[in-house]
Amino acid sequence: MPGDAEAIARIYNHYVADTCVTFETEPLSGAEMAQRIADTLELPLPWLVADADGAIAGYAYASKWKGRCAYRYSVETTVYLDPLSTGQGLGRRLYVALIDAVKAQGMRTAIGGIALPNAASIALHERLGFRKVGHFEQVGFKQDRWIDVGYWQRLL
Repeated sequence: MPGDAEAIARIYNHYVADTCVTFETEPLSGAEMAQRIADTLELPLPWLVADADGAIAGYAYASKWKGRCAYRYSVETTVYLDPLSTGQGLGRRLYVALIDAVKAQGMRTAIGGIALPNAASIALHERLGFRKVGHFEQVGFKQDRWIDVGYWQRLL
């Protein structure tokens, strides 16, 4: 998987540069992405990659929800797709596999944070049994505008 870091960074950097989906504003290098992958796997939490015709088409991973010990059974779940791979059910398949993986690790809850508006991400989360549990107004500022963030949760 660290060998996929360049391709994963390319996918992610599209969202960094062209969208408000992530609040990061600077592109990541392949080396930075490789370190993020290694850090996630060391926890150990899952980092999954989808391949389509020999190319990385998307990825999904889980991260700690918070650093305190009492949160140890809660994870934040994330999925990103190559823009050319959206609308084909790949995000759903990746997310289902991620949910299955964290559930197998004994996690109790999965949390998805969504920069709003984002109808596609909301639909994905709700189709997979997540329900909206929170909404923070104007907590991010990117691309010259304030952005709300909603949180969806699924008990596993």
